[in-house]
Amino acid sequence: MPGNEGKVELLKTLLKRIHEGEDPASLRQEFGNVLSNLSPFEIPVIEQELLKEGEITVKDIIKMCDLHVEFFRGAVSEAGREIERLPNGHPLRTLYEENNEILKDAEALSLLSSTVFSLPKEDPRREEFLRKLKEHVSKMKLIGFTHYTREEMLVFPYLERRGITAVPTVLWSKHDEVRLKIKLLSDLLEKEEDDERLKRECQELSRMLVDMVFRENNILYPTLKVLLDDGEWLAIKLYEKEIGYYKISIKDEWHPNVEPLLPYQTDPRVSEETFEKIPEEVKKVVGTLKPDEYQVVKEEDINIGHGYLSKKELENMFKTLPFDITFIDSNDRVRFYSEGQRIFHRAPTVIGRPVQFCHPPRSVHIVNKILKAFKEGKEEAAEFWINLGGKIIHIRYFPVRDNNGDYLGTLEVVQDVTKIKKLEGEKRLLDWKD
Repeated sequence: MPGNEGKVELLKTLLKRIHEGEDPASLRQEFGNVLSNLSPFEIPVIEQELLKEGEITVKDIIKMCDLHVEFFRGAVSEAGREIERLPNGHPLRTLYEENNEILKDAEALSLLSSTVFSLPKEDPRREEFLRKLKEHVSKMKLIGFTHYTREEMLVFPYLERRGITAVPTVLWSKHDEVRLKIKLLSDLLEKEEDDERLKRECQELSRMLVDMVFRENNILYPTLKVLLDDGEWLAIKLYEKEIGYYKISIKDEWHPNVEPLLPYQTDPRVSEETFEKIPEEVKKVVGTLKPDEYQVVKEEDINIGHGYLSKKELENMFKTLPFDITFIDSNDRVRFYSEGQRIFHRAPTVIGRPVQFCHPPRSVHIVNKILKAFKEGKEEAAEFWINLGGKIIHIRYFPVRDNNGDYLGTLEVVQDVTKIKKLEGEKRLLDWKD
C-alpha cells in the first residue's frame, strides 16, 4: 500500500482532473480503488493537506465528497437500492437524493471546519476558508426550509393517519434540533467565537446531519415505501414544489395514472401482511396501530377549496377574526362584511350598496382610482394608516381574482395595529397563569 505521500499524490491527481472539468462520476471506480487503501480517518486529513497546499479549491473538495460518502457511511441498504430504482420525480426518490446532498454537505462541513481552525489566525488563507465556511453553513439553513418541511407538512400526515405518531414526533424534534444548531453555528461564526467552540459546534452539526440521514434512509423511507400508494405519493408531489427542494433538480419522469389522495381520503387501516414489512425499529415503537378514522367531511359542509367548513363554523370564524373585512364584488357592490371586532360601523343596510356611496364624496375619486387599477391588473394592494382616538388603524385593499386571474372584487381589511407596533424582540413561550 502506498505511503501517505503516495496517497496524497493519488488524490491530488483525481482532484486536479475534477478541477479541470472531468465529471466526478466518471472517476468513481478509480476513486474507489484509492479509498480501498485508506481508512475512514485518513481521508479528511489528506484532503485538509491538499487544501492547505492551495492547489485544490474548496469547491473541488466538495465535489469529491459525494464520491467518498458512499464508501465511508456504509453500503447502500437493500431498501436504499429499491428507492434508487424508483423513477425520477417520485417524491420518495427525491427525498433520498436530497439526503445524498445533505450527507455530502455534512462531510464538507467537517472538512472545512477542521481546515479553518487548524490554521493560525495570521495565516492569510484562513480568512478565505472562514468565508467559505460561513457561506456553507448559511446555505445549509435551506435543509430545514425544504427537505425537513416537506416531510413534516406533506409526508408525516400519512403516517399519523395510520396511527403512527411517535415516529413523526421524534423526527420532527430532531429536525428542530438541527435547525437550531445551524442557526446557532451561523451566529457564532459571525461573532467569530473561539476556535475550539466553533470547531466543536461544526463537528456536532455534521454528526447530527449524518445521524438524521441514517434515520431517514434506514427507518423512515422504507416505512413510507411499504405504506404509501401511488395516489398518496401523487398528492405529495402536487404540493412539494411550493416548499422547494434542497440542492437537486427534478427530472419529472413519474406520472402515475391515479387520482391524488390526501390523508383524510385514504383508508387508514394497515393489514397484518403490510405491517410485517415495516422496519423492526418502527414496529417496536408503534406497537398496535390505532388508525385515525376521523371523518373530515360532514353532512352539509361547504367545500372551500382547501378544506371543509360548516356554515356555523364559517360565520363564527369571521366573528372571531382580530380585524374586520368587507368584500365588494366586480360590480362595485358591497356583498359581505364581517361581524366581531369592527372599527368602522357597518349595518345590514350596506349590503348591495355601491361602494362609492359608502365613502365621503371628497374621497370617492380615490376609491374609483383603486378599483380601476385593480380591475386593470395594474396594482395588487393599496394601504393607508390613520390615527383614530389614540389608536393606529391600518386599512388595506386587495383585488380578489380567480385561478385565471379574472377580477372578482376587492377585499378591505381594517386592523387596529396600536399594540402590534409596540412589539419588540420575540415571545416564544406562553405566559398564561394557571
